Amino acid sequence: MSTVEEIESAVSQLAPSDYAKFRQWLSDYHNRTWDKGMEQDARSGRLDALGREALDDLKNGRCTDL
Repeated sequence: MSTVEEIESAVSQLAPSDYAKFRQWLSDYHNRTWDKGMEQDARSGRLDALGREALDDLKNGRCTDL
């Protein structure tokens, strides 16, 4: 049995309150790792072109108010 299968089995056996706690933990973990990746991309310059494009769109009236 793989680690993923073991995790799936364990999660399927959780009591509803423990499952809710696990879901919250997993959501928080996902958000933290996504944020960390975005921060690394920003520091490395991978997002610079997107920022320039967005500012150009704003400057040239290609944006709409939300």
